[in-house]
Amino acid sequence: MHNFEKRRDRYEAFASFEKPLVNLSFELEVPEFRPFCKQHGLPPFHFFLYHVLHALEGIDNFMYRIHKGEVIKIKDFWASYTVINQDQNLNFARFEMTADLQEFVARSVAAKKEAEASTRIINKSEDLSDYDKRRNIHITCMPWLKLTSIEHPIYEHKDYDIPSLAWGRFSDQRHDGKLAMTMSVQAHHGFVDGYHIHLLAQAIAAHITRTISA
Repeated sequence: MHNFEKRRDRYEAFASFEKPLVNLSFELEVPEFRPFCKQHGLPPFHFFLYHVLHALEGIDNFMYRIHKGEVIKIKDFWASYTVINQDQNLNFARFEMTADLQEFVARSVAAKKEAEASTRIINKSEDLSDYDKRRNIHITCMPWLKLTSIEHPIYEHKDYDIPSLAWGRFSDQRHDGKLAMTMSVQAHHGFVDGYHIHLLAQAIAAHITRTISA
């Protein structure tokens, strides 16, 4: 928590706000990874999700939470994201993270199928302890749309500490070897500044580069 103490005064300033959230939408550029996915039989969404979540793990500011009135740093988090079920209604996939790409994709695909098959809403966190509820990242993808911005539903703004990420349709093949999409990142401004969102964008691209170049 040494790094957090360096910005405790910033946290305390934003914690007094009724709505202490920062929400940025920007064009994220990463190496074109779809040919790699096709070559290795990996679904592009799940491949991309793997790199987004592991990039988040490496930036302290996205790991801070408010638990029992105190700021803590979680060690890890659930992998989770929104899914459209067989009735064309929202549902939630959730599974344990893993560093192994192939295992991550297998778990993610299995969680997606479970959420798609369920007519009732699942994985709403009622079965989790107060601490485990903090071990979360909210992810949504809207592949049908060229996303420009998003406003997430929030039960109570003042104490909202779970980062929320969203992205839309991937770009078509580009001549510069890049893939782009609009990404939105929302987080508690007491923890995260625009600079840290910039670091996240860099980290996602770097993680993907290492994988497809290996």
